[in-house]
Amino acid sequence: MAQVTVITGAERRRMWTAEQKQALVMAACEPGASVAEVARRADLQPSQIYRWRREMSGSVSGFAAVTVTPEPQGRAEPCDVVVELGGAVVRIAAGTSPALISAVMRSLR
Repeated sequence: MAQVTVITGAERRRMWTAEQKQALVMAACEPGASVAEVARRADLQPSQIYRWRREMSGSVSGFAAVTVTPEPQGRAEPCDVVVELGGAVVRIAAGTSPALISAVMRSLR
C-alpha cells in the first residue's frame, strides 16, 4: 500500500495584484525601510520585492528621463544644470566636484 502525505496550510504560490505589489515596493523604498523587513512582514523573499521594483521602474539601463528647459532670466547665481527629481530641484554649478554631485543624486533616490 502506498503512503499519501497531505500538506495543509497556506498555498505557497500566491497571486499578488498590481496594487499589492506597488504597495510593498513603495513600503520598501521609504526612507529608513528595510527590504528584508518588508518582505518578512509580507511572508515573501526580499528578491521578489527587488524583482517587482525592477519591473515597475520601466528602465533596465538605470538612466532617468531628462527634460531641458531654459532658465528664467535674472538669476543671481550662475547655474549650469538643473535637476528635478522626486519633487526636489538641484542646481549644479560649473565648478562642483563630481563626488559631491554623485552623493547628492544618490541621496535623492
